Amino acid sequence: MTMTKSNPDREQRRRQQKEIADQLKASGALDDIFAKIDAGEALTGDQGLIGGMLKAALERGLDAELTEHVGYDRGDTEASLYENSRNGTSQKTIGTEIGDVELSIPRDRNGTFSPMLVPKGSRRLDGLDGMIISLYAGGMTQRDIQHHLASTIGTEISHETISKITDQISDEVLAWQQRPLEALYPVIYLDAIIVKVRDGGHVRNKAAHIAVGVDMDGIKHVLGIWVQATEGAKFWASVCAELANRGVKDVLIVCCDGLTGFPEAVEATWMEATVQTCVVHLIRAANRFVSYKDRRAVSQSLKTIYEAANVDAALSALDAFEQSQLGARYPSAVKTFRDAWERFTPFLAFPPELRRVIYTTNSIESLNFQLRKVTKNRGHFPNDQAVVKLLWLAICNIEDKRAREREKERGLPSQQRKAEGRLVEGQVTTHWKQALQQLSLVYPDRINRHL
Repeated sequence: MTMTKSNPDREQRRRQQKEIADQLKASGALDDIFAKIDAGEALTGDQGLIGGMLKAALERGLDAELTEHVGYDRGDTEASLYENSRNGTSQKTIGTEIGDVELSIPRDRNGTFSPMLVPKGSRRLDGLDGMIISLYAGGMTQRDIQHHLASTIGTEISHETISKITDQISDEVLAWQQRPLEALYPVIYLDAIIVKVRDGGHVRNKAAHIAVGVDMDGIKHVLGIWVQATEGAKFWASVCAELANRGVKDVLIVCCDGLTGFPEAVEATWMEATVQTCVVHLIRAANRFVSYKDRRAVSQSLKTIYEAANVDAALSALDAFEQSQLGARYPSAVKTFRDAWERFTPFLAFPPELRRVIYTTNSIESLNFQLRKVTKNRGHFPNDQAVVKLLWLAICNIEDKRAREREKERGLPSQQRKAEGRLVEGQVTTHWKQALQQLSLVYPDRINRHL
C-alpha cells in the first residue's frame, strides 16, 4: 500500500494546495514574484518577499476590518455622512514566524476600532507564541530561544517577553494538576528525576516525582508531578492527601523506590494499600558496588530471588547467594536485599501475570529518560513551579509528536510502521486482562464492584 492511499488527509491537503498554486500561476498573479526570485531577491529576512507578502496581506485584512467598523469603503465620497471616520495609520512592529514585520495599523477618529487580526497590545502573531512554547517544551532555555529566534528568523524578543509567553500555560498546568481522578487505581507507579532548583540564594538538587496510575481498563495516566520541598513523611502525606482530595478512594498496589516516609503516608491515606519496592531499583542498588565484569553474574544470581515461588523459596535463594563466592565478594548486595526485605516480599505473594505488571516502575522510567534529555541543558530552574510547568509541557510535546508520526503511518502494513507508540499517557498496560483477573481474585471485595 502506498503512502498516498494510506493517508487520505495528506493527499487531500496536497491536492488542495496544488489547485491553489495552479490557479495562482495560471492567473499571472505570481509572475512578478517569480521574476524577482529569478533576479536573486531573497525570500526571507528583512528584505524578503515573504515578509512583504505577509505585510500586504495583514494590512489588507486590517483595512477590511476598519471598513466594516466605520461603515464605508476607503475613498467613499459619502464618508462625511458617517458618524465615525478613518484617521490615518500608526506604525507597529509585529513578531511573526518569518521575522519582524512593520505594519501600518489603520485608526478611526473615535478611537473605538479594535482589530481582531492584530489585537491592540499584541506584538506577536499567535503562531510565534506557539513556536516559543514548543521550543521551551523541547528543553531550550528562555535565553536559548531568544538567540534562536534572532539568528534564524530575525525576530528580537526580550527574555522577559518569552518568560511571559511560557507563563501563559501556567493556568493549564494548574488545571491539569487539580483535575478529578478515578476512585480506584489498581496500580500506581512512582518515580523521580533530579533537577537543580534555586532555593533562596543557593541552587540545590530536588526530586521531581511523577506518579502514573493504571485505571480499571489498564490505561496509564500521569496523575501529577510534585517537586519535593521537604524530606520524608510530611511531603508524602501532602501528596497522598492531594490525590485523595481529587477523588482517589483506594489504591491496591503502589510500586516505588524506597522513599523515606512514603509507605507510612500511603498506609495512612489508603489503609489497605500494598507498598511494593521496585525490583529493578533493588537490583540496581545491589549492583552499586559490584565490579562491572561481575554485574551480569550477580544479576543472574539475584534473579533466583525475585523469581522464587514464595517468600520461603526467595529467602533460601538469598541465603544461597550469600554463601556463594559472589555473595562473599559483594556482601553489600546481600545487605541491600535484606534491608528492603519487608517491602520486597509482597511481590512474591502475587502470581506471574500480576508480577509482570508490578515488577518495575519501567512504565515511567522511559518517560523519565525522555524528560532528562529535556532538562539536562538547563543550569537550574528559578522555582518549583517552573519545573512542573516544563515537565508537563515536555510530556504533552512528546506525546503530540509521537501521535503525529503515527498519524502519518496510518493504514500502512505493520512491518512498514516505524513510529513509536504512546510514551505513557493513554498507553495500555501489557497483559492487563490477565493481571486484572488475578487482582479480582486477590482483592475481590475491593475490585469486583468496579468491574
